[in-house]
Amino acid sequence: MTKKLAIVGASGHGKVIADIAEQLGFTVKFYDDAYPTKTHIEHWSINGTCADLIALNNTSTASSDVVVAIGNNDIRLQKIQLLQQNNFNLITLIHPSAVISQYAVVAMGTVVFAGAVINAFAKVGVGCIINTAAVVEHDCCIGDFTHICPNVALAGGVVVGTQSWVGIGSQVKQLVSIGDKCLIGAGSTVVKNIPDNVTAFGSPAVAK
Repeated sequence: MTKKLAIVGASGHGKVIADIAEQLGFTVKFYDDAYPTKTHIEHWSINGTCADLIALNNTSTASSDVVVAIGNNDIRLQKIQLLQQNNFNLITLIHPSAVISQYAVVAMGTVVFAGAVINAFAKVGVGCIINTAAVVEHDCCIGDFTHICPNVALAGGVVVGTQSWVGIGSQVKQLVSIGDKCLIGAGSTVVKNIPDNVTAFGSPAVAK
């Protein structure tokens, strides 16, 4: 039986998520609020807006399984909450080449990209992005709707709060905490705790 998956968000990020989904055996349909101005993403058709998808729920033409392919943490949160309120099944996608410990926990709505590693007793929250080749070491805790960008390395016991963004190629020292709604700039080295609502970058990373 073919597995159907609705993808909300037709962008470059969505392309990669569609590729993961197809490798896992799903047939995908895209929905994006730019429709009908935007009707295709590569060879995939865009079938309507998020509202159109909701209107189709519980019909034979729609899938109740959905993933939100939007990189912006705030918008991803809003869409996921809206879909949950309308009884969609938020699924978790894990690329076949990702390495996930049997003792790790990855919550619903999270997408784990190619080459990522999530080690023993790490916890990843709802609606997160663990991007290409990111490393989430043992005992890390990643809050809901957070984006860990490509090639980020989080050492053991790191805590990252909700709706935060850890930029591409950044490194975070063991046992360091990053607060909620933080932005860590690309290529940063985080060696001290970062409080909530802070933008920090550099090596070592400092608040700006």
